[in-house]
Formats: sequence, structure tokens, C-alpha cells
Amino acid sequence: MMSEGTQLSNLYKIRFPEQMLAAKNAIWKTICKHFLERFVKPSDVVLDVACGYGEFINNIEAGKKIGVDLNTEAHTFLDSDVEFHECNALNLSSVVRDRADVVFTSNFLEHLPDKKSLDAFLDQVMLALKSGGRYLILGPNLRYLPGQYWDFYDHHLALTHLSLSEALKLKGFKVDVCIDRFLSYTTQGALPTHPGLVWLYLKIPFAWRLLGKQFFIVARKP
Repeated sequence: MMSEGTQLSNLYKIRFPEQMLAAKNAIWKTICKHFLERFVKPSDVVLDVACGYGEFINNIEAGKKIGVDLNTEAHTFLDSDVEFHECNALNLSSVVRDRADVVFTSNFLEHLPDKKSLDAFLDQVMLALKSGGRYLILGPNLRYLPGQYWDFYDHHLALTHLSLSEALKLKGFKVDVCIDRFLSYTTQGALPTHPGLVWLYLKIPFAWRLLGKQFFIVARKP
């Protein structure tokens, strides 16, 4: 029987052909440098859950970088300064507990099977973070993707920026930032892919209102 990690590896090879990875990395390098780094200090301990091909954790400036993924091949895409753990996200606190300044997820929560699992994962994030630590979340916003949301075989949990904000508050987080429209749905979408154009897009929030289909939320552990 195929393991969950191997199944993920096979699915991502279908979804993200090798020739796309360099372009995706260039996009993320720009997003990290010109947007996400304002929420991450150079000395921070940063934990990237479902780190995938390392587009975020490889490109963010941080004091210590930790990647977690079930994909058995994820570690081969990570830079040498990233500490990798092949681990279920629902066991996150076994990897990091009370010492992460930042936890990051991108396009992950919709893959959880149900709200019970989301609640359990948010508990794990709370355990992983230091007091005052931040949870940065990117994800597709069902409000603006009523049909397209289900085009991916492994999407299970439907979320909007508002429903997720409620879930975070119920778990004791403080929501500091909630942007309902930020990035486009996929890297094959309307968002320009040249780094210079991505930089320009990030500088013009009005463009987010036209092209953005993903939310960006920053939640803080009190």
C-alpha cells in the first residue's frame, strides 16, 4: 500500500512539473523579499509547515529555519540551512514547542480532511509558537473561487478569510492582519510571473482587488 508521503510526492510531480519549479521559486523569492519579510525578523525561528519544494523557507531570511512535510522527497529541495522533519502536521509540537517566532503555511489548510482536523492543527500551531509569535497564512479564498476551489483532487476543507479568522479567534489567536484578496489562485493564474512584474504587483494593492483570489492572514499568540 502506498504511503501518504509517497502519494503526495506523486501528486505534486503531476501538479508541478520540474520545468515549472525554477519559475515558482523566482516568484516566491520576490514575495518573500518584498512582502513577507516585513513579518519575519532576521533572528526569528521560522517553521514552514507543508514546506513542499521550499519556495518560502529557502527564500526567507531567518535565524533558524525548520521545514515540515509528509512528502518523502521534500528534503531534497531544501537548502542546507533548513532543518527538515518528515512529520504529520498534527504532530507539529513534537518538532517545535514554545520556540517558534513564526509559523507559516501556504495552500495547506484546505487539504485537511475536516474542521476537527483544522482545530487540532491550530492547537499544534499554538503549542509550537512562543508567546507573541505569529502564524502567517496564505490560502485560496472560497468566497472568490466557488467552483475552481474544487479543481484540485486533494482539496477537502472549504475556507474563507472570515471563517478561518473565526476559527483562529476561537483557538485564542489575535488576528492582526486579514487581507481577503492577495495573490492569484495558482502560479498559472493571472499573477505575472516575471520577478519584476511580481514586485510591481506587490506594490499596488489595487491590483490585488482585481486579481487576488487568496487570503493572507497574520494571527498572533497572546
